[in-house]
Amino acid sequence: MTAPQDPRALPGPTAPGDDDYSATVLASHWIRRPVTDPPPQDATPADATVPAVPSGAGEETVLRFGPGVTTALAHRPDVTAAVGATPRRRPRGRWRRYVVPVCVLAVVLVFLWWRDHSSAPLSVRAVAVRADRTHLVCDGTADVVGVVRTDGHEGTVTYRWVRGDGTASPVRHTSLDRGRRTVRVHLRWTFQGHGRQSTTATLRVLSPAPHTASLRLSYDCP
Repeated sequence: MTAPQDPRALPGPTAPGDDDYSATVLASHWIRRPVTDPPPQDATPADATVPAVPSGAGEETVLRFGPGVTTALAHRPDVTAAVGATPRRRPRGRWRRYVVPVCVLAVVLVFLWWRDHSSAPLSVRAVAVRADRTHLVCDGTADVVGVVRTDGHEGTVTYRWVRGDGTASPVRHTSLDRGRRTVRVHLRWTFQGHGRQSTTATLRVLSPAPHTASLRLSYDCP
């Protein structure tokens, strides 16, 4: 006579809808385990099954049951989509084509500003002398104009007039503002008496550097 078996030790079917079980190998007994955490709300129902792909001969086939199976599969990365995706090319910025012209323009503007605002001293480029009338008659007056051209820097020009008869004017000074490139200086020379004379009017620039220019005049009074 055999001893009665404990009903709790005998395997038996699990009631439908019971979530407290784990995945097992086919033909093994169901094992009850204590509940640790409540199943997630979006988990797959307990009766959902996912067939596994059979492996080689002689190996057991595993069927997986329970919550979390579908969720785990859903989180698998899509390898096909990742391989087939092509990297997106970044469009080249249109501003690159304007970099060189903008840099050249900036350099030119800086050079022009530096040339006009640098602290270089005033420099005389040219000196010329002219008059409306170079042939004078009795008691005539010549208006001799000296033209001094500079480089446009700020400074002072020192000059004097020298007449052909040996006389000279006092030393004079004229100031130029920045950007002014031309200055005109005048000599009024009056001739009187009878006779004929040929002479010169000479402009001598003393500073910032010596320059000289002359004009020939004639006087005729019978």
